[in-house]
Amino acid sequence: MSAELASRLTDQQLKVLYSALHNDRVGFNQKGFAHVQQWDVRRFLIRVFGFGGYDTELVSIDLIREIEHPPNSQGGKPRWTVAYRVHQRLTVKDIAGRPIATFDGVATGDAQNQPSLGDAHDGAVKEADSQSLKRAAVNLGDAFGLSLYNGGKTNPVVLWSAAHPHLTIKGPVAGHDESKPEDPPVEPEPDANAGAPEPEPAPPATAPAPAPTGPAAVPDPPQQQRPGAMPAAGPNERQTALDAMWAAAGDAKFTDGLPAQFADSFGHPIEQGTAAEFRQATALMRGSAAA
Repeated sequence: MSAELASRLTDQQLKVLYSALHNDRVGFNQKGFAHVQQWDVRRFLIRVFGFGGYDTELVSIDLIREIEHPPNSQGGKPRWTVAYRVHQRLTVKDIAGRPIATFDGVATGDAQNQPSLGDAHDGAVKEADSQSLKRAAVNLGDAFGLSLYNGGKTNPVVLWSAAHPHLTIKGPVAGHDESKPEDPPVEPEPDANAGAPEPEPAPPATAPAPAPTGPAAVPDPPQQQRPGAMPAAGPNERQTALDAMWAAAGDAKFTDGLPAQFADSFGHPIEQGTAAEFRQATALMRGSAAA
């Protein structure tokens, strides 16, 4: 998300864009892949930018193929398969109606073995139009299905932006009656650039005993520790990342709020966190403190 776009959006708009994609909004195509439906994309465009707050332009519509299937040996009428490619442009506006960002999406769609040539053309164009709009809108982040390209998951992947570090809302959409999202057990669409796989947790290691007067170290799972405790230094990679995260929380005066924020961001408590997650949280807090 560009700095210009962020600077001309209200905090309420940003809250919706930062919101995690709820599992109830995820549909599944015939191949079993997760996706957000076109009507839902339009619903959220209206929610964020308002009625008349966005424009769509069909830059091009190209017929790729029209195939006539002859009648079978028992007679009947021919059937048709048609494919189209659509290039669509999405423009979003600020609340004053001024364009602030433009995104393009290109997709193909087909209608196979249809008895009517007109219905075949109509179905193929509709499919390509729907997919191209979704691919343009995904540039607006998690609320528009970006996280599904990360292995079909609904966990937010944007998390924060240096353009507006004061606001990092990652829960469900404000005012929406949906509970906290869960991951759908699906694959991303085959033509998408799937994100890198999540790092595996570091091998369990025994945490060093805390000093008598110092705070206790956070142990590796499945052990437990009281929330908000400052850990002692540890020798392994996970512990080192954990130490750095708590140090960043101290600098940002955020130690009391860190356990709840960590659980909200990554879907599990700090005690079950990985080194990669600790480093990501550290970067977030360092960015916020520097702003």
